[in-house]
Amino acid sequence: MSTAPAHRKSRQRLLLNGVDWRTYRRMLRAFAERPNTRLTYDRGVLEIMSPLYEHESDTDFLGRLVVTLTEELGLPLESGGSTTLRRRRKRRGLEPDRCYWIAHAPQMRGKRQLDLRVDPPPDLALEVDVTHSSLDRMSIYAALRVPEVWRLDEHGLTFYVLGLDGKYAPAAHSLAFPALKAADLERFLALRATQDSNLVVRQFREWLRQLGGSSASLGPP
Repeated sequence: MSTAPAHRKSRQRLLLNGVDWRTYRRMLRAFAERPNTRLTYDRGVLEIMSPLYEHESDTDFLGRLVVTLTEELGLPLESGGSTTLRRRRKRRGLEPDRCYWIAHAPQMRGKRQLDLRVDPPPDLALEVDVTHSSLDRMSIYAALRVPEVWRLDEHGLTFYVLGLDGKYAPAAHSLAFPALKAADLERFLALRATQDSNLVVRQFREWLRQLGGSSASLGPP
């Protein structure tokens, strides 16, 4: 097992090569009580990273918008937070910044453990890319068959939808909320620079309600 340093925005990262699946599982258990540490595994390479404040702040706010959407649209929701998504067969695993079951929420209701061999993957994952992972996390999401990823980086918010070819492509509208565009959320994300987050969420909720009957089109058909 060898290590490689990180040279990007944050040095709170360790990259290990030659890690087998058993060791990865042991590391997951070892870090289980440290929620401020994220592990990403891709076919023998393990990245251990501690998120920055700006990462957690953006993640929390974007997650609040998802919850508000489901509340206002009357959609079911089961949140997985940053629970580990992994498949031994794929030799991949990661902890999303946030993940949610919406269309498949009824199948997850009451479950206390996640097993992707039998349970559906989350319908939506949030990926806030502030420090840039050394690994291709999007390819890991694809291998785990997560249908949609909202990715926020220095270029803005992009909705990615998994295609039949097993690859993500930018989408004009959300898969979970078909009439919703990334630009709809970006303007509320931008308001956080000058306004309290609770106030911005209230404005977002009011915006949804002002759509009136048309707001139903934001949800699944």
